[in-house]
Amino acid sequence: MAAAAPEGSQFDARQFDAKMNEILGAEGDEFFTSYDEVYDSFDAMGLQENLLRGIYAYGFEKPSAIQQRGIVPFCKGLDVIQQAQSGTGKTATFCSGVLQQLDYSLVECQALVLAPTRELAQQIEKVMRALGDYLGVKVHACVGGTVVREDQRILSSGVHVVVGTPGRVFDMLRRQSLRADYIKMFVLDEADEMLSRGFKDQIYDIFQLLPPKIQVGVFSATMPPEALEITRKFMAKPVRILVKRDELTLEGIKQFYVNVDKEDWKLETLCDLYETLAITQSVIFINTRRKVDWLTDKMRSRDHTVSATHGDMDQNTRDIIMREFRSGSSRVLITTDLLARGIDVQQVSLVINYDLPTQPENYLHRIGRSGRFGRKGVAINFVTKDDERMLFDIQKFYNVVVEELPANVADLL
Repeated sequence: MAAAAPEGSQFDARQFDAKMNEILGAEGDEFFTSYDEVYDSFDAMGLQENLLRGIYAYGFEKPSAIQQRGIVPFCKGLDVIQQAQSGTGKTATFCSGVLQQLDYSLVECQALVLAPTRELAQQIEKVMRALGDYLGVKVHACVGGTVVREDQRILSSGVHVVVGTPGRVFDMLRRQSLRADYIKMFVLDEADEMLSRGFKDQIYDIFQLLPPKIQVGVFSATMPPEALEITRKFMAKPVRILVKRDELTLEGIKQFYVNVDKEDWKLETLCDLYETLAITQSVIFINTRRKVDWLTDKMRSRDHTVSATHGDMDQNTRDIIMREFRSGSSRVLITTDLLARGIDVQQVSLVINYDLPTQPENYLHRIGRSGRFGRKGVAINFVTKDDERMLFDIQKFYNVVVEELPANVADLL
């Protein structure tokens, strides 16, 4: 007989699936199937041109791990269970899947997304609207604490997607202000959170009011038994996609902000900091490729030595630039989020967010450290009036306090 796996052995997805199938008593057939195709770029996913435009305009350059695996099966109409931590890009995964499949000539609700909190529902609505900007998508957030009449008015004028919290969505369905006849996609975001908040009965009630043939996507950081029970009841041969937790952490990183009031003042502020930057290895993050080129030119014209890299450069050029940076022959690197996940340079001790990221999730990838090395670091965020809300969201998202930059920044490094 084979020996049992030792305590603390590696998590084995196959064992997990076998165990779940056993618990769920799948009638002779496997309940979960796993989906292993990985797409390294958004371009390879077969998405509509206008959806791609929205994805790139939003600031995404390269899909995250869950996006590489999760967007395509959803677009194919499969039921999916996607398990990944907060901050890994789940929202854009299901938003892309929904936007790809809508019939835009039919102004009826075709997709329903449920989230546990009003804030999250509103955040999803924003992402859905931004990614679907070039498709002309109509999205509405149905959440508690707002005027019911206003919801009814917007719904009756016609929307493609409703994002909401279970209470208000159930209310709208029951009053038939939200018609379910055309809904073909149903997404539960943060399913574990939702079930732990006691929304289970409402979710079941909502399901009863939806058409029988419907695509279901469940997104969750963990899969407690209640979540599995829901998937068992409402999903047909779901595909399970599991992305392990990132090893990144914000521990040991001092985080500061500089009030720059207007966008135009960022350049002067950066030049003031340049002497400090060049003492150490520094990375400066910008939100668009064009702006990386612009800032690189500006810095060089003032005789500051910087290197730059972004997604429009061919791989060979990027590799050379990264090699120079890693070796320390270039000390200041200007780049986009594309490389946020790939820069694990031991010596980087200063990160500047010249632009705050468009999503709180990317903040961790820009300044986060692989927690194993115990290295110290400093992150400085340039904050204009328009960025104050995002800085607030970042602090809330990671439960951190970002303080104003003191004068002695060089002493911190």
